[in-house]
Amino acid sequence: MCGRFVSARKRLELLEEFGVERDRVAASPESEPAPDYNVAPTKRVFAVMERPATEEEPQARELRVVRWGLVPFWAKDASGGGRLINARAETVAVKPSFRRAFAKRRCILPADGYYEWQPIPAEGKKATKQPFYIYRTDGGELAFAGIYELWRDATLPSDHEHAWLWTAAIITTQATDDVGQIHDRMPMVISPDHWADWLDPGSTEPGQLQAAMLPAMAGGGLTSHPVSTAVNFVRNNGPELIEPRPAPDPPGPDAGGSAASADKERPPRELF
Repeated sequence: MCGRFVSARKRLELLEEFGVERDRVAASPESEPAPDYNVAPTKRVFAVMERPATEEEPQARELRVVRWGLVPFWAKDASGGGRLINARAETVAVKPSFRRAFAKRRCILPADGYYEWQPIPAEGKKATKQPFYIYRTDGGELAFAGIYELWRDATLPSDHEHAWLWTAAIITTQATDDVGQIHDRMPMVISPDHWADWLDPGSTEPGQLQAAMLPAMAGGGLTSHPVSTAVNFVRNNGPELIEPRPAPDPPGPDAGGSAASADKERPPRELF
């Protein structure tokens, strides 16, 4: 699972890094997302995609802002968009909520890193969870493999600026090596040499698309360190959230505190 991540790079950096030909963010009526060190479901994030040709414009690579949490095109309303934040690589091509998006609407969700929570056993008490920040060893960008959808709000005219809701999900796979010791799932990434094939809406061969996805560990090597439990609260944001903190020792049976106070800080609920 990937339930929180960091997206701190600015629009101009992403335009250059991903070779974007059309900037749809600058022309959007909504403001550009600020650097975010605690991206949670339903937040607005950058997405790189390639849109098919129209009568007015040729096919081209675009940068857009989407909402994290995919709403299938057939959904009656957009209220469930906070649940479908991840799509399993093992089933994304066949699951009804994702298969059309995987076939036609693939994207890249740029990220600086992501968070996962590791249970820490406590004798005689409910285990606590220590958050870890996971990122590329070389400090490079992680190009998360994503899928996106367009949901039509039938209550608004088709030309209304909010008539179409753009949403996305991150594709995940089984975690390996050190990351697997923290959590059993990890995001898939797309390497630069596969960006064009992955984003091309004309690429429809499932085997070729599956081959383009790599576990995040293969995207340049990953490292991790424990961070403050402040990341558990969506309202907290800023670069201090990714600063290394010493991992706490498992509390003994006589450690102070109560279950009620511990419950005030909880990591995101696992949805998949």
